[in-house]
Amino acid sequence: MFIVQSYPLAIAFCFITMLCWGSWGNTQKLAARTWRYELFYWDYVVGVLLFSLLSAFTLGSFGFLADLAQADAGSLFSAFMGGVIFNASNILLSAAIALCGMSVAFPVGVGLALVLGVLINYFSAAKGDPTFIFIGVLLIAAAIVMNGFAYKKAQTE
Repeated sequence: MFIVQSYPLAIAFCFITMLCWGSWGNTQKLAARTWRYELFYWDYVVGVLLFSLLSAFTLGSFGFLADLAQADAGSLFSAFMGGVIFNASNILLSAAIALCGMSVAFPVGVGLALVLGVLINYFSAAKGDPTFIFIGVLLIAAAIVMNGFAYKKAQTE
């Protein structure tokens, strides 16, 4: 593993990362005539996985296998399943955006993830004031429901 020791180099890498944030969305817009949005994302995920493996075994070969050997199988499986679930949810979010648009799909998808994340984390290790936490979760859930009703009303008019 490499750790950047130089502050200017770290800023340069942050800038490069910022430039790449929208790369898959922008390239999808170029290919929109031939690929559906969710299928393009699936191809993007497979490409990132293959490029990551190629980079790990070439550029990152300075201790990559030794780093993997330090982790137990359960942790590696959890990391793998986390990636699978994350990318499956992104594919489903992309399909929802294609069906009903960003203004409905994103608040519903991200709102549900936020509600579930807060509830799972709170019940696994209760920290913080439960009154504020549950009022916040209730308001988010109400916003999700209102967003759905607004979309339904817009569709009927």
